[in-house]
Amino acid sequence: MAFYLTRFSYTPETWSRLTKKPEDRRAAARTYIESVGGKLHGFWYAFGTYDGYTLWEAPDNVSMAAVAISIGGGGALSKFETTPLLTVEETLSALGRAQAIAYQPPGA
Repeated sequence: MAFYLTRFSYTPETWSRLTKKPEDRRAAARTYIESVGGKLHGFWYAFGTYDGYTLWEAPDNVSMAAVAISIGGGGALSKFETTPLLTVEETLSALGRAQAIAYQPPGA
């Protein structure tokens, strides 16, 4: 299974609803990812560019894309970005494969 980091921001309307009726959104996030055979590893709120971050594990890109499309299309968020993460082992494998690629910079 692959790991994914998402960054999200709520709309002002969503913050207003949560202020009036606070709720722990981790259970909802867990339900979404488990519906495609994945797992929620973490859910954090933050200051700054994004309101929150989640760390997910999903069987494949299509499964994670389905979750992202569903959440992003729900109207509660103003931003929702997903980044696939590589393990150290996957990165080492990619580095090994990169040795066989004869890349040539432009103009070289």
